[in-house]
Amino acid sequence: MDSNENKEIDLELEENLDELSTVDLALKLSDYNYEEIKELCERLEDEKLAMILEESELKTQLKIVKILNNNRILKLFSYMSKDDIVDILGEINAGKAKELINLMKEGDKKTIEQLMGYKEDCAGGIMTTEYIKLDSKLLIKDAIAKIKQIAPKTELIDTIFVVKSKKLIGTAKLRDILVAPENHKLEEITNEHFIYVEPETDQEEVSLIASKYDLTAIPVVNKNMGMLGIITIDDILDVIVEEHTEDALQIAGVSKEETLDSTLVESIKLRLPWLFINLITAFLASMTVKNFESTISQVVALSSIMSIITGMGGNAGTQTVSIIIRNIAIGKVELKDSIHLLKKQIFLDFVNGASIGLITGTIISIIYGNIYLGVIVILAMIANLIISGICGTLIPLVLKKIKLDPALSSTIFLTAVTDVLGFFIFLSLANVFLPYLI
Repeated sequence: MDSNENKEIDLELEENLDELSTVDLALKLSDYNYEEIKELCERLEDEKLAMILEESELKTQLKIVKILNNNRILKLFSYMSKDDIVDILGEINAGKAKELINLMKEGDKKTIEQLMGYKEDCAGGIMTTEYIKLDSKLLIKDAIAKIKQIAPKTELIDTIFVVKSKKLIGTAKLRDILVAPENHKLEEITNEHFIYVEPETDQEEVSLIASKYDLTAIPVVNKNMGMLGIITIDDILDVIVEEHTEDALQIAGVSKEETLDSTLVESIKLRLPWLFINLITAFLASMTVKNFESTISQVVALSSIMSIITGMGGNAGTQTVSIIIRNIAIGKVELKDSIHLLKKQIFLDFVNGASIGLITGTIISIIYGNIYLGVIVILAMIANLIISGICGTLIPLVLKKIKLDPALSSTIFLTAVTDVLGFFIFLSLANVFLPYLI
């Protein structure tokens, strides 16, 4: 793209600067270089730039923070929620982060330091301290006045958190407060049956709770039921996307830490160990085949057919693993449910194996002019699909039970089982039928 085209894009962006949403602007900035981002930062007002900073991806956030001086960054932070500020401070240079924290007001500094003390993947690490908390003894008219006063500074106003003696006792909906008689007390419309989490709760569990109970916000409390913060729906959605992305990458043996911007050395370190593990499983399959070299040498057709059996077993197993991992992720299945699951899975894979096996066996019989070869294919296909279904069900459930990530490890074990047993079953059957194949 030449310089004229760049100028046209800049002019177009400048003309629509006030019309474009912060999300769209953040997306455009991801393609901008350092100088272009610097120029845009100079044009934008603090509030809008702060909103863009919140919506931008990490590499853009780091560029913006690097461009701006500390005073401008602190101005932007004044428009941002505390949890988003902590996320940024956790990624920038430690010295720069310390400088910014030391320049903050005492109250903000204390809050930020508290939030930074939690692990980033737990409830404490993703919560915000900007919410409305009111005493249960307040009259409705006084509660409304308080809400009007606090609302401009908070992230969430549709749910009000009600406390008594500094302990969280329930929640009240803004709508219920607005329609309640003014002389009633807030405790009279408080819902005392509420869901909460502790700061150490894993973020994945938080997302499951929010999904299960259809929550837009979850309070985070200490052991004495004192409120520490809340987790809002936007952070919950971010967690769900992050966890699903992580699972999808790990199923393929790729670390969530690797991006398109990762260096060559980083990518090698993240990928190579899993390739070595896959190499070991490949050797196991190879050694299985080696034990049947004499059978294969007498019936060369076996060498071209056996990969069909293992390939179909691997595909069927991957289907099962994906479904099980998905249901583990949303908290719908555990190891104790495996008996019921296995009954269905065995029948399902018997039908699928018989159907695919019949088609494959018929084609093989015609190609090689030997019906017994087709029979072997049908029997091996049924057996391997049933085994892959059983393993695809049990492996992720067992890994979850022993506290290992099923998304990260399941496909490795599944590949080993379907390849080794697939070759063994097929070649063992061929050995039995050998007189009819020669």
